[in-house]
Amino acid sequence: MKDGINSFEDLRIYKKLCELHLKINNLSMTFSKFELHELGSQLRRSSNSIAANIAEGWNNRHVRIYIEGINRSVGELQETKHHLNVAFRKEYLSENSYQDIMVEYDECGKMLNGLARSLLRWKSKLNI
Repeated sequence: MKDGINSFEDLRIYKKLCELHLKINNLSMTFSKFELHELGSQLRRSSNSIAANIAEGWNNRHVRIYIEGINRSVGELQETKHHLNVAFRKEYLSENSYQDIMVEYDECGKMLNGLARSLLRWKSKLNI
């Protein structure tokens, strides 16, 4: 494949989302004991699912199915942003930390949309 992309693990967006998940995981472990299992768990699962959907769709013979996986990633990203907003409003995150993470997720959202557009262009060139 071009640009040295042989696996979903080679995708910049996948790498960035994995790093963000690890950051979210560590951050959520500082929540109160109750929220560690409530809000923290939801936040960890949704942030992990963003990258997992990219991995799940990789090498699918049907480009549309992979694009649907990317769209699920976008949905999980929005869910993660919601959980982060709640955590911020409950004062588990500082304003600076919250803003920095939201900027990173906004960038990832743009990258996911770009990946979906790229796949659609590639699909239309191949007429599949």
